[in-house]
Amino acid sequence: MFADVQTLVIKIGSAILVDGQTQALRKDWLDALASDLAALKDKRIILVSSGAIALGRQRLNLVGASLSLSEKQACAAAGQSSLTRAYDDALGHHGITTAQALLTLHDTEHRRRWLNARSTLDTLLGLGAIPIINENDTVATDEIRYGDNDRLAARTAQMVGADMLILLSDIDGLYTADPRSDSTARHIPLIEALSDDIMAMGGAPNAAAGVGSGGMATKLAAAKIATQAGCDMIICDGRSIGALASLKNGAKHSRFKAQSNPRKARAQWIGGTLKPSGMLHIDLGAMKALKKGSSLLPAGVTRVSGEFEKGDAVSVIANDIEIARGLVAYDLQEADRIKGLKSAEISTELGYEHGAAIIHRDNLVML
Repeated sequence: MFADVQTLVIKIGSAILVDGQTQALRKDWLDALASDLAALKDKRIILVSSGAIALGRQRLNLVGASLSLSEKQACAAAGQSSLTRAYDDALGHHGITTAQALLTLHDTEHRRRWLNARSTLDTLLGLGAIPIINENDTVATDEIRYGDNDRLAARTAQMVGADMLILLSDIDGLYTADPRSDSTARHIPLIEALSDDIMAMGGAPNAAAGVGSGGMATKLAAAKIATQAGCDMIICDGRSIGALASLKNGAKHSRFKAQSNPRKARAQWIGGTLKPSGMLHIDLGAMKALKKGSSLLPAGVTRVSGEFEKGDAVSVIANDIEIARGLVAYDLQEADRIKGLKSAEISTELGYEHGAAIIHRDNLVML
């Protein structure tokens, strides 16, 4: 199941992490998950976890009440610390370091914030930590929030180039109809493509089921994001203790096949769908380095033009020909100031740095 997976994103819903009656954390379930994750230490793992609002209800004595937006935000603030501490304690017993990351819709849709978030997550993963991601419900309003962590998990998987996204849910996969109300509903174990018929099986988003806020519609929306980014996605029943180990051993699930691989999907996105905002002219030495798979360093840049900010797509020009396209780590003014300099001189010139490269090789596509 996980043999060829390098980067794994796991979404954990409120309905399986928090007891629906008491709003208390299911500590035995979380301890089992921690053991399962410890067995996957060779993987880069990110958890996207709901549960802050549910836990905050208990802390603020709002169990069973209908919450206003401000009360939901208050519950998120009170519950997030409990959620983070719970993961830290459970994974800490296995020597695993955790890190909290709260994101909003703007963080995954705005290129500059997306680039910053991706850099932070990549650094944490490189250091062996497991980031625990949740939507920042304390500050997000209805207009600027996902409202469910299925799509946030898919955007996160897209952001870090994950191979697999697992949605631990309260259902063991996709059915032709709702199995709770239709005895003829048929389970679909493998989905090769997200046709209109498949997408229609999700119905409308269900915002009133249990303690969660998602439904099959949001899971299919997540599948569309993930598979187009080159990431396989799995929906499985995560309610039982040791659910991840059960999945690894062949438990019933639905698998959505990626339409590409993460690197190819990312390259297509950078090289084909973004309109360049500017140009970086480079010398012969830089061109040779790029062809060998290197990042574009300031020393090889001879001239910059256009109007671009950090995270924008720009063309890389050599001998008056566009040879590459990528996402810049510096805006126009910064790039102009550091062009021709050695990487070690960036902080001296600017007083800070966003990395040694103007375009990192992971954000660069040769044309």
